[in-house]
Amino acid sequence: MTQICDKFIEFFMYKKPQTKDWRKLLVFREEWERYRPYFYKHSQARIDMENDSSMKQKLVVLARKVKKIDDEIEKHMELFTQLHENPTDINAIVVRRRKDFNGGFFQHLNFLVNAYNGLDERDAIARLGLGACLQSMHMTAHWSSWTLILLNQTWVELNTAFDDILNSSSLDDACDKIKSLAKTKELDSSLILLINRAWAAAKDSTTMKNEVKDIMYHIYTTTKESLKSISPPEMKLLKYLLNIEDPEERFGALATAFSPGDEHEAKDEDALYT
Repeated sequence: MTQICDKFIEFFMYKKPQTKDWRKLLVFREEWERYRPYFYKHSQARIDMENDSSMKQKLVVLARKVKKIDDEIEKHMELFTQLHENPTDINAIVVRRRKDFNGGFFQHLNFLVNAYNGLDERDAIARLGLGACLQSMHMTAHWSSWTLILLNQTWVELNTAFDDILNSSSLDDACDKIKSLAKTKELDSSLILLINRAWAAAKDSTTMKNEVKDIMYHIYTTTKESLKSISPPEMKLLKYLLNIEDPEERFGALATAFSPGDEHEAKDEDALYT
């Protein structure tokens, strides 16, 4: 086992010093987990025995870097396993763990896809990753390299606004934040769509607790009501006219809507009478 651990150290330090190459190796979790505890113990033993200060520092940095990447991959694998075991509940998983669906996770999927020789296995992994992304998050896929990235800074800002709502001290506080966003005209269509999707995922989830569903429902309904309050008068007028079924009555209402009131002197001749 000592010789194998030394070969790992040689591989990481000299043969493949780039961390992206380490990930390609560590993605084989079953194989790596056989040697992982021995590797860290042996690395520490070599650090303790090393007399050369420069070499000792290199070993310390190496062990720290490998451990960091190892922990990241372990977290990505845990998320991937959850997706794999619950393919019909992907939307709810994304809502609960949206922060974990980052560039590192999809880079890990890329390594995972390439690690399998069978085309069926590769396709299943790739479709699972893409489905979770494309159906549940505002992301874009670069098909040639299987990398997925956040659309732009707008998505990050939306996530921040949504997180701020979800991290409120109470449900009333969360609803007040939504109303405040509406009042300052910061409740834009993208954030509304994000909240709608979050509620849709929560509603259809079979694993999410009812308390969480209730919170998401109240956030959704508050957003819906706040949206009504910021709708322009023209939009309300059009909705009113479209709900009139009788053509003659609708035409009469339309004529009334676009006619001047008691003041026949228009202050602005180019303005509509709405």
